Amino acid sequence: MPDDWLSPSAVLVLFLGLFILTLAGRVLYSGLLADVTVQTCFSPLKKITFAYRFKEGAYKSSGQLFEEARCAAPTGLSRIGVFYDDPKKIPGPLCRHAVGCILSEGENQVDEELLKRCRASGFNVFSFPEITHVVTTSIPHRAFFSSILRVRRVYPQLEQYIKERKLCAHPFLEIYKDGQIQFIVPLARQVDFYVPEVRQVERRLSEQEESHSDTDISGADSNSECSSESGLLLSDSRDTSPVESSVHSALVRDRGRADDKGGSSRGSSFKDLDWDWTAGRQDGDAKQESLDVPAQELLGVVEGEE
Repeated sequence: MPDDWLSPSAVLVLFLGLFILTLAGRVLYSGLLADVTVQTCFSPLKKITFAYRFKEGAYKSSGQLFEEARCAAPTGLSRIGVFYDDPKKIPGPLCRHAVGCILSEGENQVDEELLKRCRASGFNVFSFPEITHVVTTSIPHRAFFSSILRVRRVYPQLEQYIKERKLCAHPFLEIYKDGQIQFIVPLARQVDFYVPEVRQVERRLSEQEESHSDTDISGADSNSECSSESGLLLSDSRDTSPVESSVHSALVRDRGRADDKGGSSRGSSFKDLDWDWTAGRQDGDAKQESLDVPAQELLGVVEGEE
């Protein structure tokens, strides 16, 4: 009998059993099986000032920016990711996002030394306002499984919640704080959550589209439909009215179909979201912090575990 327990097959069975138990414990600890509850409520996020880097590229590469933000700021600062485009409707290389760390929240003042350090590392600085109502949920932030949970469960449920209630909710924010990932989607003042680089991209695409419409008569019908459905281009002013950011989606699709004479494009809307994350205020004014040093080249956001 003792020889049987020492046989290779017995050792293999024991090893597999320990591995399965370890994996099961890891899954339970990660919160992978936890319920995801989406709700509309008062925003858990106060007015914030944050340092960030902006990128156009696939969301699955966002981990690099999160790691850069962690290296540039002291331990303990909350990190933030802001995702502007629907990755199923916009090509991966054109998906816009901003990633960084929160320097101050509420009425707290930004530490000047920290501000200088972030600027010297090539980060820009911006502020988001405090708003009343948002769509929100949260999950535990524990190791690699948190990434699987956010991609496979959180975003599909956020999409379904917004779509069923026909809400105008955008962009999508992720706040990494106190062992949790807080997902926040503003229901008002959305324009105030668009960093300046997003407006620059939309302005450039708008100019390209206008040039194309002036020279390509065959695209007139497509351009007209885009114009009628896309709404207004984000302006430089940060007004208080909810504005849907759909111009970028429509223009990118038009540009991608330039060789298809029979095609027509439709402006996408965050009211009709179909996210595919295959990688994932009423008071006070939001103010963009001016930079004292020249901005360095923007580099190519999930957390460092990916």
